[in-house]
Amino acid sequence: MKIVAQTLEQIAGVEIFPIISLLIFFVFFLIVGYMVFTADKNYIEEMKNMPLDKDEDFHDDL
Repeated sequence: MKIVAQTLEQIAGVEIFPIISLLIFFVFFLIVGYMVFTADKNYIEEMKNMPLDKDEDFHDDL
């Protein structure tokens, strides 16, 4: 672990990488949360029931 710590200490500006990673993580989950709460309820219902729908065309191909 000393090798990693020593290598990172030699990189100029390395302290910004954890901050950037946290911001990317936070922004990603804000966007996903927004998409979930503003999604069309009919679309969600259709996707939820999709595995239960009996589609005869699909079974003919098998």
